[in-house]
Order: sequence, then structure tokens, then C-alpha cells
Amino acid sequence: MTQKSILDRFPRAQLMSGPTPLDRLDRLSSELGIDLWLKRDDLTGLGFGGNKTRQLEFYLGDAVEQGADTILITGAVQSNFVRSAAAAAAKLGMQSVLQLEERVPDMGEEYYSSGNVLLAKILGAEHMSYPEGEDEAGADAALHARADELKSEGRKPYVIHLGLNHPPLGALGYVAAGQELCRQMPDAEAVIVPSGSGATHGGVLTGMAVEENAASVFGVCVRRDREKQTARMGTVLRKLADLLDIDAVPLQDKINVLDDALSPGYGKMSGMTRAALEKMARTEGIFLDPVYSAKTFAGLLHLVSTGEIQPGQKVVMLHTGGLPALFGYQSALLDDPT
Repeated sequence: MTQKSILDRFPRAQLMSGPTPLDRLDRLSSELGIDLWLKRDDLTGLGFGGNKTRQLEFYLGDAVEQGADTILITGAVQSNFVRSAAAAAAKLGMQSVLQLEERVPDMGEEYYSSGNVLLAKILGAEHMSYPEGEDEAGADAALHARADELKSEGRKPYVIHLGLNHPPLGALGYVAAGQELCRQMPDAEAVIVPSGSGATHGGVLTGMAVEENAASVFGVCVRRDREKQTARMGTVLRKLADLLDIDAVPLQDKINVLDDALSPGYGKMSGMTRAALEKMARTEGIFLDPVYSAKTFAGLLHLVSTGEIQPGQKVVMLHTGGLPALFGYQSALLDDPT
């Protein structure tokens, strides 16, 4: 089954600049004793790049088909998704409303003014606040209330939801990415991705399964523990399979998540995460973000150390981007870890 046959019936906005590179990490490969490659979705090309561009192609494709002129979305204060949504909306001539959740406690002033927050302001986005970080239904309801106000003003709003009771359109972008990866490296043996909302993880797993690729897909928890994330992935994969009209059972049998790099929680860095971020920068000259990709790399290092990734295996890590968030973490990154 080709990418065209499984995804062509879904409306799609053209936001990607093309397939993202797959780069071999020579020094880390030698140090870790594996054949390590980086899928560079930090280079997706729009508004500082990142993995959310792939997801937004399908959300905004649907929005354009519905005649929307305003996009509403929720994320953490330093969310890459909301910044990318504001950039995509600007490209398509739409307005954007960004609802920022208080998801990460005890952060410094720069967290609320730099990085993705600054970029979204430059993009002209309207900002809202939501006081809780673990209330997806409430956050969605708040967006719908604002959407109703916009409708009364003659606008045509489109809500991108957080909650799992909506079709995971964004995950279609990572079905395409999984298929793209299979074409670039059909002999990959393990793929490491972050696992948060489940859209990226679920899409990659599904795309590779559609291509009948046997590589193991490991999801590194960035927001919830292993038990909660496993349950969430089951729901995401079932809804994604329904959307694509394929069998969910083989997908759910492939769920593999680890939470060894999660502590102390979403948006917070442990020594393990900081060490991974610095190791990538000082060994390969590539920056990772503290929230997603650094934890993903920390999870990969854990899999190597425990032998779950074996010597000589061909391994691909997905770099999801999110680099503007680094500037919101200046205080944590400048602190002497000793």
C-alpha cells in the first residue's frame, strides 16, 4: 500500500519543504557501538521547523477545506506546536489563537517571554491562558468558548483539540513520516521517538507497519509514566486505525514505551536529560531541546546501556526539533550541575 493510497483522501496543506535528511552520527556510533542515524525533523522548514509541521499539514488541510480563517490550539507555555501553528496560519493567511497552559511549575521569567513565546508574538498570534496543565477536556472547552465568540464576530474558527475523543488527524503526518523513513532506510532495526500526545509515536509506528517494516519502535515518555502512556497509545492507535480503515490489533501489539528518562516530569530536566543534551551537542554539534528530543536521546542511551539496543544495530532517532524552547530554559542550563 503506497503513501498516496492510504493518505490521499485526506485534505492536506503543503507546509513541508520536502523529505527531511537522515544523517549518520559517526562519533556517537563509534562511542556507543551501534550504527546511529538521526532523522532530522528539526529541519521541516517552516517557522523554526520541528515535527509539528507534519501534523499541521493535515489539521490545516481540514481547516482550509472547511473555509476557516482562524486556528485555535492549546499547548504548554513553551509549546512548539502552538508556535508552529501560528507560523502555519500566517503562511496560509489565517489568524491564530494560542492557549497556553500552566503545565510546567516553578520556571523563571525567561520561560514566559523568550523562545516560542517571543516567536509567537512576532507571528501576531492572540494569546489566552489556561490555569491547568492536565485538563485536556477543560482546555478544549475553553477554546470552543473563544471560537463561539469569534463566530459571533463573523469569523470562521477551527479548533485543534487536545483530547483523545477527536480524530487524530495530526498523526497522519507521521504515518507519512514513517513511510518516508522506510524508503530512506528500509533496513533500520530500531527507531526511537518521543511519546507525548501519541501522534508522532503512533503515526511512525503505523506508517512503518503499513510498509511491513519490522523495526522495533520505542517511544520515550515525555509527559506520562509508562502505564498511562501505554494506555494512551492504545487509544491513539485504535482511533488512527479507524481513520485509515485498517486493523488496529497488529499496531497495538507493537506498543513499546519506556519512562526511564521522564523524571522529574514534563518540561523538567533531570541530570540524565541534561547530560544527553550536552553529549549530543559536544559530540556531534547538534542541539536538542530539553522537553522532547533530549529525553528521547536519554532514553536511547538507556536502551544501549541495558542491552535492549544491541551492539552493531542500525538505529534511527527522530529529532523532533523544538530548539526555540532552549532559550526558555536558560536558568536551568546555565546552572552548574555539580
